[in-house]
Amino acid sequence: MNKSLFSPALILLSIIALSCTGTKKSTSIGGRSVSAVTGPKAIIYQTKKDYNKLVPIILSKDKKTVVSYPDVRDVFFKGSLAYPTQLHKGFLLDNRGIDQNVAFINMTYEDYSKLSKTPNASELIMMVIDKDPLIKMYACGTRSMYQDIENELNALIDANKLEGFDKLK
Repeated sequence: MNKSLFSPALILLSIIALSCTGTKKSTSIGGRSVSAVTGPKAIIYQTKKDYNKLVPIILSKDKKTVVSYPDVRDVFFKGSLAYPTQLHKGFLLDNRGIDQNVAFINMTYEDYSKLSKTPNASELIMMVIDKDPLIKMYACGTRSMYQDIENELNALIDANKLEGFDKLK
């Protein structure tokens, strides 16, 4: 092969090979090495009061406007109402998709699911009973990284091994 063609071909092949491999971000969570994976997040949290049956909504950072809220048909998880899963030491596993700007309205999942139409943002802001309900919140990777999410998170909570997770509050 002609050396003048060999070098550009080798460079081109190298560029193609490098562009196809992409970078994989890896982090250690709870003593495990975890590659960045997309999918529903595993969010655990503790609240100041028992809001387990109340519908969560997401407020803006300044807590003045509603950023996100469920449709009346979206308060279900795996065919049942999306109540959070009770974990050890007062922690809850989110089944709705909340974040650190969560607030709770004065309506239960059951009552909300029976509404004929979804309330709008201005109606929902008037229903908020607590704009700052969280004591602690951690992002514990994605749900797909767990074989038995409830038992595995309880083991990490019991062993006080939450420091490897992203503390949201």
